[in-house]
Amino acid sequence: MNKFHGTGVAIITPFKADRSVDHTALKTVIDHMINGGVEYIVSLGTTGESATLNSEEKRAVWDTTISHVNGRVPLVAGIGGNNTSEVLNDLKKFDSKGFDAILSVCPYYNKPTQEGIYQHYKVIAEESPLPIILYNVPGRTGVNMSAETTLRLAHDCKNIIAMKEASGNFDQFNRIIKDKPEDFLFISGDDAIALPLISMGAVGVISVIGNALPGIFSTMVRMCLDGKFIEAQPLHHSLTEFTSLCFAEGNPGGVKAAMNMMGICGDHMRLPLVKISESTENKIKAQLELLNLL
Repeated sequence: MNKFHGTGVAIITPFKADRSVDHTALKTVIDHMINGGVEYIVSLGTTGESATLNSEEKRAVWDTTISHVNGRVPLVAGIGGNNTSEVLNDLKKFDSKGFDAILSVCPYYNKPTQEGIYQHYKVIAEESPLPIILYNVPGRTGVNMSAETTLRLAHDCKNIIAMKEASGNFDQFNRIIKDKPEDFLFISGDDAIALPLISMGAVGVISVIGNALPGIFSTMVRMCLDGKFIEAQPLHHSLTEFTSLCFAEGNPGGVKAAMNMMGICGDHMRLPLVKISESTENKIKAQLELLNLL
């Protein structure tokens, strides 16, 4: 699973002014990331506003992504939810050709017990045509997948190969990394802490800011993976304010605004998400100027 070492990017979904998917811009975004040196792409995760796309739109986005990537980097598809039977149905209908794994978010809103989370992922792993990457993001889901549940799944389910962890809980990170199977991948789900997590044993990050800054960010991650943490620190610190601003009014509004300023794609969003405020936009612009990207 070395293909998931380094920087994966949870790719945005560009929209036109009428809020339809902009497939031309999607191709531009893909080229921007691959030319910037990212190791793989995650299509239709949270950053891709997947919750606002219907099944036909998702299939069209995946078709464009597969066709335009054309084998240049590995691909991961975001397929998850809080209705286990519906997730299983989505997997049955999913054409896995061209993809290398599935990223599946911890079931949200229902607030299942840890046993419920375990059983949810266990049946998904049994039915999935591709390896599964777990995704723990309690800030969005309202439920935390404990270290014990993660480790139980990692040891019990051979088709579960990795964890994207975005809980922000370093005690939890330490426990998972310490006790996981040797071949189970721990992936940072937060751009801001990719450096310290790699120092602890993470194999990389699934990034948001990599949409806008693939070159700078993936370079920093590779330096960390090579053990060059001192050399990577200036790059890490140069991105901290930009990263914070990108999430100041929710994701992906900030990174879309940055990409719009850089001429990569538009910054249109689908309700209930809206464009970020002019104040935050001006602060992001100032950071891009400091990075010599405008």
